[in-house]
Amino acid sequence: MNMISRRKFMAVAGAAAAVSVLAACGSSSSTASSTAASTGASSAASGEAEGAANTFVALCCDTGTIDDESFNQACWTAVENYMGDNCQYWIPEADASDEDRETMIRLAVNEGADTIVCVGYLYGASLAWAAEQYPDVRFIAIDVTQGDIGTDAIPANCYCITFKEEQAGYLAGYAVTKDGFTKLGFLGGIAVPAVIRYGYGFVQGVDAAAQETGNPVEVNYFYGGQFYGDANITSRMEGWYSNGTEIVFACGGGIYTSALEAAVKNNGYVVGVDVDQNYIGVNGVADGSYSYNPFVTSAMKQLTVAVEAALGDIDAGEWSTIAATNGNFGLQEGDYVGLPTAEGSWNFRTFTVEEYEAVKAKVASGEIVVDNSSEDSVKPETSDLVTVNYIQ
Repeated sequence: MNMISRRKFMAVAGAAAAVSVLAACGSSSSTASSTAASTGASSAASGEAEGAANTFVALCCDTGTIDDESFNQACWTAVENYMGDNCQYWIPEADASDEDRETMIRLAVNEGADTIVCVGYLYGASLAWAAEQYPDVRFIAIDVTQGDIGTDAIPANCYCITFKEEQAGYLAGYAVTKDGFTKLGFLGGIAVPAVIRYGYGFVQGVDAAAQETGNPVEVNYFYGGQFYGDANITSRMEGWYSNGTEIVFACGGGIYTSALEAAVKNNGYVVGVDVDQNYIGVNGVADGSYSYNPFVTSAMKQLTVAVEAALGDIDAGEWSTIAATNGNFGLQEGDYVGLPTAEGSWNFRTFTVEEYEAVKAKVASGEIVVDNSSEDSVKPETSDLVTVNYIQ
C-alpha cells in the first residue's frame, strides 16, 4: 500500500514517484509540480522567506482523513479559506514514518509551496530536517514544540503553534458533570501530547464538578491507538454504553465516528473535539439518521483562527515577529479554547451558559489552575468521589 493517500488527483515528483498523493485547491498546482520537479528547487529559493507574501501554501496533514470533522479539516479550512486556489494538501497513511513525512514536505516544496503548514507533533523530526534543507521555506507547525523538533532552539524559519487543550478538556468535564452525567467515558485517539492534555484536563474538570455536586462519578478512559473509527472501537464503545456509560468525550479526529455510532444505538451522548461538532448531530437528525442530537457539546481549540492569523502575519510582513517562536494559546491569550455557546450548539439539560462563563473566567484569570501534562503515564489526582478506570 502506498504511504500517502490519493485525494482528488495524482501529483508525482522525482524520487517520490512511488508515492501517491493528495488534494489541491486549484489547477495551478499541476504546472507548479512540473516546473519545480525540473529545477529541484523551492519556489521561494529566489528570495528570502522574510518579507515575501504567501503565494502557494501546502498543508501536510496528520494521520486520518482530510474530512475528519476535526483536526485536519480545521487546519485545511484555514488554509483553503485564506489561499483560495493557491493551496494543496498531503495526508499520510496511519503507519507513516518520518521518511514519509519528509517525502510529503519535499513534494510540497517541489509543487511550489513557500509556506508549509505541518499538522501534528509527529512532524517534529521531519521539521528538523526540512528547516535546514529548505531555509527559504516558512514552516508553520501545529501542535509541535521545540522538544518535538529536537533542536537546541526552534529553527529560524519555523513557527510553532500549540494550545492549552487541558483547559478545554477541563471545561468539558466540568460542564457535563455539573449537568448531571455520572457515568462518563474518555475515548482518545493516539496518545499524543495534545490528546493527553485534553484527557488530563477532562478528569480535573469532572473532579471539580463532582466535589461541588457531591455526586460520585465514574470515568472509563481508553486510547484507541488511531485517529479513525472502526468496528473494533465501535464494539468497545457499544460495551461501554450498554453497561451504563452515558456520555463519551471522543477525542481523536475521526475516531468520534465509533463513539457516535455506539451512542445512537444506546441513546447515549458524546462530546466532540477540536471544533464545534454539533452540526454532525443536527445533520443526522435532519436526514433521519438519528432521532435526537447526540452531541451535548465540544471541547474546542481555535485551529482555524490560529493558522489564518499566522498566514496573515506573513502577508503583513511580520514573519520575523513569530518565526523561531512557540505561540501557546489558551484562555489567558484570548478565547482560543472552550465550549461553543451558540444557542444551537448548547445542548445541556440544566448547565447554563452563565455558569459556564463564570468557570471559564476563573480559568482565564488564574483563579482556577488546570494542571498540564503531556505524559500519558502521569495521571491527575482526584477526590474520592471520582473513579477513573484506565483501560490498556
